[in-house]
Amino acid sequence: MKERSAKYGIGDVVKHRKYPFRGVIYDIDPVFANTEEWWLSIPEGTRPSKDQPFYHLLAENAETEYLAYVSEQNLVADTSGAPVRHPQVSEIFTRTRNGSYKMKSQSRH
Repeated sequence: MKERSAKYGIGDVVKHRKYPFRGVIYDIDPVFANTEEWWLSIPEGTRPSKDQPFYHLLAENAETEYLAYVSEQNLVADTSGAPVRHPQVSEIFTRTRNGSYKMKSQSRH
């Protein structure tokens, strides 16, 4: 598999192209790095290619907050400017003026 550079970065707010959820990126895998079982659970006709970045999101939809793992081809930038309400966002990030998020500094021991 050939790696590609990630289009989005940690702290960017994105939304799914097809499904009604959005979130803030907290980690990136340069290529698919989940289980084969997870991969095969995606319907074959909509299964994304493994040789692209996959993003870990602190995600939300209208009903709940959760963690999501999404291929780059299924994401677009969320330009709404609305804050992400996932409860872990404030533990990991501070919100910037432009609506994205910046990782909090981690203290060194």
